[in-house]
Amino acid sequence: MSQPKITAYLKTYCGWSEGVRAIFRKYNLPFEEKDIIKNPAFRWEMEQKSGQPLSPCVEINDTMLPDISGEEVERWMLDNNLLEQNDAEPDAPINSSCTDEQHAAMAKQSGAVKFIA
Repeated sequence: MSQPKITAYLKTYCGWSEGVRAIFRKYNLPFEEKDIIKNPAFRWEMEQKSGQPLSPCVEINDTMLPDISGEEVERWMLDNNLLEQNDAEPDAPINSSCTDEQHAAMAKQSGAVKFIA
């Protein structure tokens, strides 16, 4: 099975984005990460390609999967025979946003990030 070409438009700190990363780690899949927070040009590129502003968006072999969770990425790749089932547990939740505790920890760690409820 050949390696798919993957570009992931993700946020620096985001439960949904980390879920996508967790799937790529679970399957040891190489991917190009485009951080839409650190580089606004990547956000513009994502919006142009996906036709909408929500992230994460993942492009696999020229197919754009907009506003998608890690769980949905895994299912799509399995359904399209790009992966063989792997029963290992992902190292992060693959279908959830960050908890308030995660937001607080990230804000404390970076010092510059402020999350508004």
